[in-house]
Amino acid sequence: MSIFTRSCLVGTLFTTILAGPAFAQDAAKPSDAVDPFIGTGGEGHTFPGAVAPFGMVQLSPDTDTSCVIRTCYGHAAGYRYDDPTIEGFSHTHFSGAGHSDLGDILVMPVSGDNVPMDPGTPAEPGYRSRFSHASEVAKPGYYAVTLDGPGVRAEMTAGTRIGVHRYSFPKGKAAHLVVDLRSSLYNYPGKILWSGLHLRDDGVLTGFRETRGWAPGRKLYFAMRFSAPLVGHALVNREKDIPYKGFQGPGRGSDAVAEKLGQALEARLDFGPLDAPLEVKVGISGVDEAGALANLDSEPGGFDAVRAKTGNDWDTALGAVKFEAPAPMRRIFATALYHSLLAPSVWSDSDGRYRGPDDQVHQASGFTVRSTFSLWDTFRAEHPLLTLIQPEKTNSDIVRSLIASQQHSPDGILPVWQFAGRETWTMIGYHAVPVIADAYLKGIGGFDADAALQAMVASADHASYGGLGEYIQRGYVPIDKEPEAASKTVEYAYDDWTIARMARRMGKTDIAERFEKRAGNWRNSFDAKSGWLRARLANGTFRTPFDPTAINYGSDYTEGNAWQYSWFVPQDQAGLFRLLGGDAKTVRKLDAMFDFDNSKVDYSHAEDIAGLIGQYIHGNEPSHHVAYLYNYAGAPWRTQERLGQIVRSQYGAKPEGLSGNDDLGQMSAWLVFTALGFYPVAPGSNEYVIGRPFLSQATLALPGGKQFAIRTDNLSDANPYIRSVTLNGTPLTRSYLRDDEIRQGGELRFVMAAKPNKLWGKGAKARPFSSSTAPSTMPRH
Repeated sequence: MSIFTRSCLVGTLFTTILAGPAFAQDAAKPSDAVDPFIGTGGEGHTFPGAVAPFGMVQLSPDTDTSCVIRTCYGHAAGYRYDDPTIEGFSHTHFSGAGHSDLGDILVMPVSGDNVPMDPGTPAEPGYRSRFSHASEVAKPGYYAVTLDGPGVRAEMTAGTRIGVHRYSFPKGKAAHLVVDLRSSLYNYPGKILWSGLHLRDDGVLTGFRETRGWAPGRKLYFAMRFSAPLVGHALVNREKDIPYKGFQGPGRGSDAVAEKLGQALEARLDFGPLDAPLEVKVGISGVDEAGALANLDSEPGGFDAVRAKTGNDWDTALGAVKFEAPAPMRRIFATALYHSLLAPSVWSDSDGRYRGPDDQVHQASGFTVRSTFSLWDTFRAEHPLLTLIQPEKTNSDIVRSLIASQQHSPDGILPVWQFAGRETWTMIGYHAVPVIADAYLKGIGGFDADAALQAMVASADHASYGGLGEYIQRGYVPIDKEPEAASKTVEYAYDDWTIARMARRMGKTDIAERFEKRAGNWRNSFDAKSGWLRARLANGTFRTPFDPTAINYGSDYTEGNAWQYSWFVPQDQAGLFRLLGGDAKTVRKLDAMFDFDNSKVDYSHAEDIAGLIGQYIHGNEPSHHVAYLYNYAGAPWRTQERLGQIVRSQYGAKPEGLSGNDDLGQMSAWLVFTALGFYPVAPGSNEYVIGRPFLSQATLALPGGKQFAIRTDNLSDANPYIRSVTLNGTPLTRSYLRDDEIRQGGELRFVMAAKPNKLWGKGAKARPFSSSTAPSTMPRH
């Protein structure tokens, strides 16, 4: 997902994901089944480097940072599998974003007497180096590669707020490091507003830089300690024709042996010939250099100690889901689970200080601040997954971070797309709202519900944001007043419904009634005559001409068209289906979406339109719930067919194994839920729609020591349909699960068959939640 292009290339069809010999069936640890290279090819935009669960540091190789904005979509994570060279190793990366920034504090080892200070090009390398994939190793918390140019074995590991490098230099050759503060992802002239390097009398290198990238005015500080003494150094300013002079921040002062300030800084660090590998330990902070130093010291030990601790942390986090599956699904699922545990990343320092959206330093008390919120993507499945598989403190930290951000925001709104505490205003909706409501309605505490509701209402009533004033006044967003109006109308209506749900549970009747009414606004942009969600003008008429296949940025829809967005009424699919003419017509329209002939449409201008199955676009989030909608029309067996089609074609155990941007875990979380056998179509409903499982068995470790087991009989490619389902030994005839049924522990058992059971889940009472058919507006128990 990107400010320009936010999902990606169509995935290669994979022949099967169920058959074949088991991958690492005897793996001693959960992390052994993970392959961090999945998603690093194609347009998955993941990185293979070292990171701790939700870690602030993502220490990973960058294969190309020289591209400029709008031309380096494929390098949004810094690393691209088909690139032949590595430019260096930087400390911050997004996992699967369609736009980018970060790539902070690039470090590259150089050996010998000649120390180039520019990366050069793959054809004429400077400090960049060729490498072979055969020399690479990537595991959760660890990355290694041999750099052919300097002949250095480079290893990376990371803790929560630190990264540790280990470089084994050729014997007898002088060892050097280049630290390049000019380097960044999505780079362009003038991006570096100001930066500083300070070599302290104890040999520690500290520094900072401020950038005006995707997040404006972002500040990052670092502290770097070495296992060997320096024998020489140079701090240099490479400024030349830099067009913008930005923040002229203060220098470090008299405690620095050497200092350099400017907009194009590099350090050359000389260590001479070494008899042992050089370890470089780096702490980062968004607050100040003192914070980076404190973070550096907050996680003790050298490379091996940090690697061991992070490895254990990963095995604990991944161990929340114990599972069995044939290859390659075992590898695909384990990696999807891993990618689901990278964000929202830690942002506060070890002492609780953090920089907020107001660019001021604040103190967190009793919680760890999180940032990196890609909420338009992650409210759908990523955050609901975390409510099940992460300790409840993780979720209360997330909610408290969202509330604190709203309270410190100059605009008074919850995060939209935030990282490093800074708002990018990318994408639409106020989707922090369903994240908060979903956690609250599931009984996750540890935060002030009144403050949360106040922040949610403030965001929903922010009239100057995204056409909200018009939406509040008219009941829809008019397209002649605001772009992407049709999408905004239905997304606002869903968010409003989750506010109403939480307010109703809290006994805030006036708020509940107001937002229950707003939740029905989706009808105001739905053209019942044509059967499409459409953009309306301020005079009330639908905009013409109208083409349901058209995808153009800044038009009626956000990263999609009428085919995808006409299904976005998670809170009331039954109400939508009545407007479509009932179950049979709805099923036919769903089938028409998947079976659409795209031979006469051209989406080459839209990089986010990827993973097409007809007009279903799995590479982009608005389609993610659609395969489950057959359940709402009494035809769950059709959902089961479509899920098999999607999983086979959109996921694979190879670098190109994601059909689109992972979007901070959303694509992966979709696969995790789907493989387990159920999916949160409407976060806030406290229900999961049953699809079909892709694992032979799985056990969720839940809060309070409880476990929820999923068992699948007769799982094979030849048996794609559900014959029957039991919950704790009792036949389950409805096509949904309640959240409390999972949380109290028990067993869900599927029996699969070669032919569909068209009666299972067919009746009206067997269908998932819709607000217009629910017996009350409260969550069902």
